[in-house]
Amino acid sequence: MSDNPVVVVTGASGGIGRAVARAFGARHCKVALMARGRKGLSAAAEDVRREGGTSLPLEVDVADYDQVAAAAKRVEQELGPIDTWVNVAFTSVFARFSDIRPEEFRRVTEVSYLGYVHGTMAALNHMKPRDHGTIVQVGSTLAYRGIPLQSAYCGAKHAIQGFNEALRCELLAEHSGVRVTMVQMPAVNTPQFTWVLSRLPRHAQPVPPIYQPEVAADAVLYAADHPRRREYWVGASTVGTLLANALAPGVLDWYLAKTGLKSQQTKQPAPADQPANLWQPADGPHGHDFGAHGEFDDRAAPRTVQLWASRHHGLLAAAGGALAATAAGVWRRTRA
Repeated sequence: MSDNPVVVVTGASGGIGRAVARAFGARHCKVALMARGRKGLSAAAEDVRREGGTSLPLEVDVADYDQVAAAAKRVEQELGPIDTWVNVAFTSVFARFSDIRPEEFRRVTEVSYLGYVHGTMAALNHMKPRDHGTIVQVGSTLAYRGIPLQSAYCGAKHAIQGFNEALRCELLAEHSGVRVTMVQMPAVNTPQFTWVLSRLPRHAQPVPPIYQPEVAADAVLYAADHPRRREYWVGASTVGTLLANALAPGVLDWYLAKTGLKSQQTKQPAPADQPANLWQPADGPHGHDFGAHGEFDDRAAPRTVQLWASRHHGLLAAAGGALAATAAGVWRRTRA
């Protein structure tokens, strides 16, 4: 890798993507930022430059492969060979499955799943001939465990998981120097809860424990540096949920049916004027820059023990810490 690596981040205008772009900028990387909204892109590009990196903002809808491929070609021409590609871009609908229209479900799938496929294809077109490069898929606990009110998003994350595993096996069979890895995220304090299309009666919220976007960015950078591991699990909720789903999926189904709808909504009514970024960016001509953080700074943790444990003591230690944290949370809820 060069002294100033070239990094592509999709969904870079807000949330995790914005934090990831900023973190790579702090490493003095050349960062290509892909997203639809011009205002968020401009602010993200300034963030990268302020941190010491070089930025190239590109207005791209990842649901359109031709746009992604053209953007990747421009990155190579203007910044140099792509070293790392991070897929983050997504959209979703907060609603019961019966309240989601077919065209909305298709759109979520095209952005949140096929967007990752398109990004990976474009990256591999440049990386494979050089036999060098890393692709990081930003996943979620929901890649393994579906929850109510997020059927479209859960379907996309499950799909990414399967597609990425298949690709990883193919690259290993080819003895390729290109690496792919996936980072499974917990609940993160991002603007998605204010700009995702919602048909919920109350304001959407992440299910605690909640982490700041910088925690997610730290995990992505670590995964990019150590891509030989197939995936990284971030946060007590992620590891605990995955283990619970593996050990007692029926019990978890019952628990989520009982608690999952209420826990994803605050007590406040859903704003009547809340933007929806499904078809158009929320930071478009009539919108504003949303930044990396959402509305839950007072409840979001700035670090995670599980990521530290996975770095220093492996998955078993991370799982042990997660189980302890999960058990403590269950005990507190039982006592409440």
